[in-house]
Amino acid sequence: MDWEALGLSLRLAGWVVALLAPIGLLLAWLLVFGRFRGRVLLDALVSLPLVLPPTVLGFYLLVALGPRSPVGRAWEALTGRGLAFSFSGLVVASVLLNIPFFVQPLASSLGAVDRRLLEAAATLGAGRAGTYLRVALPLSWRGLVAGAILSFTHTLGEFGVVLMVGGNLPGQTRTASIALFDQVQAFDLAGAHRTALVLLAAAFAVLLATAFLKQRERPWS
Repeated sequence: MDWEALGLSLRLAGWVVALLAPIGLLLAWLLVFGRFRGRVLLDALVSLPLVLPPTVLGFYLLVALGPRSPVGRAWEALTGRGLAFSFSGLVVASVLLNIPFFVQPLASSLGAVDRRLLEAAATLGAGRAGTYLRVALPLSWRGLVAGAILSFTHTLGEFGVVLMVGGNLPGQTRTASIALFDQVQAFDLAGAHRTALVLLAAAFAVLLATAFLKQRERPWS
């Protein structure tokens, strides 16, 4: 088992969830409660990583984060390092990849909140932000937790985008899924079994957790 690769995957997943939290909260609010032109387009953009082949998404992210792109040049000017084929680049790519895994469960829970409760909060003087943060979001905590779990676990097992954007640099961008690929390529089947078992256990655990949350969720009526 490549513990260094597993540790890097866990660190990557932790950063992804931390950065996704404010982004996901804003996007879920816009999709559920927003009333503006282009909401359908925003919904489609949020869901795009679910249907787009990972290699296609990884290629465009590599172009967008590369040294010739405005983002890549700005990052290199600020930090002195390139964004592509770095841990920071992996974080940016993984955040964009996992947006739907975080947003969709949260948006589903927010959509089930009784609108009468939100209207009551509004009549008591709570603004839109206050109603969302103090009423709607606490009632949708299971969706928030499910989104965090899904995005964390999906990051652990992601291969295509990670390989395209980060490459295979030990200690920097070599995640557990990349280590598994290397072990199979080297015919290290015993090591591959151990790595695959860890990723399988993580995937099974997240399915159990999300199923439990879904079973316990009781929408207001």
